[in-house]
Amino acid sequence: MKKKIFIFIITYRAQFRVIKVFKKIPFKYLKKFTYTILISDDLSDDNTKDYILKIRNKFKNVVINFNKKNIGYGAHIKKCLRVAIKGKYDYAIMIHGDNQYDPKYIKDLLQNSINNKNIMAVVGSRMTNVQSAIKGKMPFYKLIGNLFLTKFFNLFMGTKFTDAHSGLWLYNLRAFKYFDLSSITDSFNFDNQVRLSMVSKKMKIIEIPIKTFYGTENSYFHINYCFKFIIEVLFFFCKRIKLI
Repeated sequence: MKKKIFIFIITYRAQFRVIKVFKKIPFKYLKKFTYTILISDDLSDDNTKDYILKIRNKFKNVVINFNKKNIGYGAHIKKCLRVAIKGKYDYAIMIHGDNQYDPKYIKDLLQNSINNKNIMAVVGSRMTNVQSAIKGKMPFYKLIGNLFLTKFFNLFMGTKFTDAHSGLWLYNLRAFKYFDLSSITDSFNFDNQVRLSMVSKKMKIIEIPIKTFYGTENSYFHINYCFKFIIEVLFFFCKRIKLI
C-alpha cells in the first residue's frame, strides 16, 4: 500500500515566492505515493492570495486555505497538521512559502523516514556546514544566535543537533499519539516545543544537511523568541530531572 503524504505550504506575505516554492516540489518522485498538497495563508495583507489562486487555477489537485484571521505561526502549523491527522496520512511535511527552504529536499526527508519506522521527525539542518549557511546569506546575528541556542539546547537536553531552529520538518504523524498537539504553543516557538516534546518522550529526530537562501524578505531573530526558547529548554530540563 502506498504511503500517504501530506505536504503543506504555509504562507504569510510570501507574494511571488510561493510560486517559486511550488515549482520546486519534486512531483515526479511523489508519484510513488498518495499525496495531497495544501497551500495555507495566514491572512496576508499583500497580494499573496492572488499568487496562490494562480497556482490553484493551474493545478486543480492543490487544496488551498485562507485563514479568516491571522492566527500566528504555531497555530497555523497546528491547523494544517490536524487536517493531516484527520485525513489519516502517514507523514506530513512543512514547507515555508518564502522560498527559504528548498522543496527539493522532500525526497531526502521521505527517504530517511520511510527507511526507519522509529524516526518520528526528520529536520533540515542549515548548520552542518556553517560556510554554506553564510553563502546562503544567513544574517550574521541569526548565525550567532542559532549556534548559541542550539548548543544551549544540546547541553541541557543531552542531544547533538546542529540546527535547533530549522523550519523544514517532516513529521511522522504517529508521534502525535504520544503527546497532545493542543499543548504546544501557538506562537513562533512552536518548532522548539515540538522538538522538546519529542526529545522528552525519547522519540528519534534526525537531521539532513540542507542549503538555505535568504532573499529580499524580512528576517528577524526576536529577543522574545530567544527568551522563550531558553525558558522552555530549562523547563523541560527541570521536568526531566524531576525538579518540577
